[in-house]
Amino acid sequence: MLLSLFLTFLKIGLFTFGGGYAMIAQIKETVVQNKKWMTDQELLEVIAIAESTPGPIAINLATYVGYKKRGVLGSALATIGVVIPSLIIIFIISLFLDEFMTNKYVAYAFTGIKCAVTFLILKAGAEMFKQMKKNAVSILIFSAVFIAMILFDVFSVSFSSVIFILIGGVIGIILCGISKTESKNNKEDKN
Repeated sequence: MLLSLFLTFLKIGLFTFGGGYAMIAQIKETVVQNKKWMTDQELLEVIAIAESTPGPIAINLATYVGYKKRGVLGSALATIGVVIPSLIIIFIISLFLDEFMTNKYVAYAFTGIKCAVTFLILKAGAEMFKQMKKNAVSILIFSAVFIAMILFDVFSVSFSSVIFILIGGVIGIILCGISKTESKNNKEDKN
């Protein structure tokens, strides 16, 4: 199992370009659908936690999955596996950075990679949206954050995505409290 964790996340790290959000689709396919190490719902919850904690989301996800399957050693091996490909690639690129960035074929390749990564991020977002519990509150929060992020980008307003996550969490806590209070009041009214 330890070797499987390491090799699984090594493969994810090696064959996924574009960073953490682009990796979500690959992690879901591998960890949920193929390996059955967790459910869709559990992955969605872990993504929310991984996004709200410090560090890259792919590393946080690998650490969680590794810990869930084999404890501390499993988390260390899964994390090392997902990180090694990036470290090696960045090291090699740094050796030839000037020549690398002026090569027109590399520039064309990066244009294509950016398009593919954009698709992977949108796919991961669509998958998360499909798994989300859909009610008026969650749709409202989703829509408000989506519109705010677009407007902030259009008007070049610097605003950390972490703030959006924290605001969403606070709104969720408040609404949960309101919902519990209403349920309690309804039960008392019936008695």
